[in-house]
Amino acid sequence: MAPPAVEKARDRLECVITWHRRHQMALLLAHSVGTQVVTFVLRPTMSYGAIELHVSAAWLGVLGASFAIAPLVLAIPAGQAADRYGERRMAVAGAILLTTACAAFLAFGHTIPGLIAGGVLLGTGHLGCVIAQQALVANVTERGRHDTAFGHYTFAASLGQALGPILIIVFGGAHAIPDTGRIYLWTCGLAAVLVVLSALLTGSPRATARAGGQATGVRSLLRLPGLAHALVTSCVVLAAVDITLVYLPALGTEQGLASGVVGVLLAVRGVASMGSRFFLGRLSHAFGRRRLLVAGTVSAALAMALTPLPMPLWLLACVLLVLGFGLGIGQPMTMSWLAESAPAGLRGRAMSLRLAGNRTGQILIPGAAGLVAAGAGAAGVLLITALGLGWAGVAARRLPVDT
Repeated sequence: MAPPAVEKARDRLECVITWHRRHQMALLLAHSVGTQVVTFVLRPTMSYGAIELHVSAAWLGVLGASFAIAPLVLAIPAGQAADRYGERRMAVAGAILLTTACAAFLAFGHTIPGLIAGGVLLGTGHLGCVIAQQALVANVTERGRHDTAFGHYTFAASLGQALGPILIIVFGGAHAIPDTGRIYLWTCGLAAVLVVLSALLTGSPRATARAGGQATGVRSLLRLPGLAHALVTSCVVLAAVDITLVYLPALGTEQGLASGVVGVLLAVRGVASMGSRFFLGRLSHAFGRRRLLVAGTVSAALAMALTPLPMPLWLLACVLLVLGFGLGIGQPMTMSWLAESAPAGLRGRAMSLRLAGNRTGQILIPGAAGLVAAGAGAAGVLLITALGLGWAGVAARRLPVDT
């Protein structure tokens, strides 16, 4: 039995470690909220800026794809950098790029090239932030608790996604098009705060030991059973979120809805995703991972198919509630599966591989959606996306995620 003084010192050390972990988790969740607030106010604002310039619906698809172009190329190197240099440095770099994107929108957002350039910077900064966040969650969470950990992490992301559109309401929600210039200005300040939060983060204690063979690491990840199904499900679900962000404002304009109403509807979708993610651990335990993933994806597909149909506003809000709840399940569930399946030294690369698949979908699907919109409008885009979601839900039955 250890002497009382040693026991007391050990208890104090454990208290300090516990406090530090809670403090860092609070910073991580705040960082996640801030990242998503900046991103989810700027992305619909980009659409409104393009509408203000009287661009065609097809160009909205190009604008949506601009967010994913650079990250598609940089996703795997970003994951390797997170494994090699630690999550904190990656978070700082991402936050600085987000701030640069805000400044680009403010200075050049009155032109189509400026909107596209700002979208590229925004996507790259967002990539750096989320790679750092996801790698940190994967590396510090005990095995068997990743569903809950990623559920809480993505809950914070959903909170940011719900708060972001509120800025649209504040700056001109009663008008068809909000004051985009003021939104760009305020997001510059928010992004600067995010840089400070990034600097306060502490990387996982194994950061210096995760360098490993990079090419070998990616090849070993590609051999994981079920990886293709996880990447497809994650890709289609995220693309559906993007389609909602880009084309719900366009649908609202077609149906005569004020931008403030569209902002509320986007917030409803985000709040619903928060609910499914906050209780993800309990839901997974109650229903099983595979069953929960399939049910969530299919219900989201049905809700998206109903969204373009004429209906009372309250019913549309209910439909978007179901849509958000279903879409909220896919991302954290695939993150959790990857975190538990990937070796300890390759989790940053595992998350980046998932993001690379997501970015591929964000380029191809909105681009194809733009072609559809040229003939069928925003309603046609949402219906096609719903079919893709339904297919992804069926494919998710083959993912070996049940414990």
